[in-house]
Amino acid sequence: MQLGIIGLARSGKTTVFNAVTRGHARTGSFGHGVEPNVGTVKVPDERLDRLGALFKPKKVTHADITYLDFPGGFSREGASPQLLASLARADALVAVVRAFEDATVDHPLGSVDPVRDIAALNLELAFADAAFLEKRLERLDTAVRSMRAGEREAGEREMALLRRLKAGLEEETPLRAQAVSADERRLLSSYRFLTDRPLLIVLNVGEGDLARVGEIEREYGERFAGPGTAVAALCGKLEAELAELSPEEAAEFARDLGLAESGLDRMIRLSYELVGLISFFTVGPDECRAWTVRKGTPAQQAAGKIHSDMERGFIRAEVVRWDELLADGSLAEARKRGHLRQEGKQYIVQDGDVMHILFNV
Repeated sequence: MQLGIIGLARSGKTTVFNAVTRGHARTGSFGHGVEPNVGTVKVPDERLDRLGALFKPKKVTHADITYLDFPGGFSREGASPQLLASLARADALVAVVRAFEDATVDHPLGSVDPVRDIAALNLELAFADAAFLEKRLERLDTAVRSMRAGEREAGEREMALLRRLKAGLEEETPLRAQAVSADERRLLSSYRFLTDRPLLIVLNVGEGDLARVGEIEREYGERFAGPGTAVAALCGKLEAELAELSPEEAAEFARDLGLAESGLDRMIRLSYELVGLISFFTVGPDECRAWTVRKGTPAQQAAGKIHSDMERGFIRAEVVRWDELLADGSLAEARKRGHLRQEGKQYIVQDGDVMHILFNV
């Protein structure tokens, strides 16, 4: 899964990228049309850590996600065509919005105003989608006129859908928040609309606002959270400093500051959840591991994430909830207590399932 980090110039988006990936990408506005900074990070999961403590395997493997930081970002003149084209590769967008005051770092729009900046970013993405829809409608209109009667009906249905979506964009409703049926969703599957991407708004606050992070998240969440949209708040500068420490030192420093959870950990978890991903686990003496699937994935297909042979030769899955397994203390005890159950091919994997796949080679 890839998430594209966007933001206005001097919003701190590359600082946030460096913090979340423990990277050292150059900060500041440094041009358009170049390749993004890329970093892959582990998804924090206390459930997996606790399973690892129980089984004491040789290694514990967390799920991971990849962040793309696009240099240059959005400016007073808007986003470059190269940036917009590159964003279409992302599965979701992370919009870093400046909420800190710093007299030494000017704001491209003259003042710090997160509400205005969020609206500006959303508007730029909507403009890009509206322009694409306009061009697509023009091409479809020409094509439909030359189609035979049977083909014309499908083309007209697509045109009606695109016109409806465009009208919604003009009313400032992103595609992710517009009602689309399952059939219409399949029709749109080949398109790469930007406002259809899940969006995580990250408010980059100053160190003086650390005590108010929860309050800031609630305030902006009530205003901007919605279908496919979530809000997080963190201090990018502080998180970048914490990223230079060992995990143990960083955790102690965060506790001293009164932070129950790292802002970056929350950002990563929200990114993961926002795209509709869940984790199931495999456990044993060699490895305890988190596997990533989308919500609604059946057991046989999930088995294919582990190995294609498991999907082809799937017989059944032995499944137990992670918390029940921890309470039972072992798979043998979970089986004895009836918590380890047998599930077939069509069982829908749930977040937190511990699975053992039985299959024919």
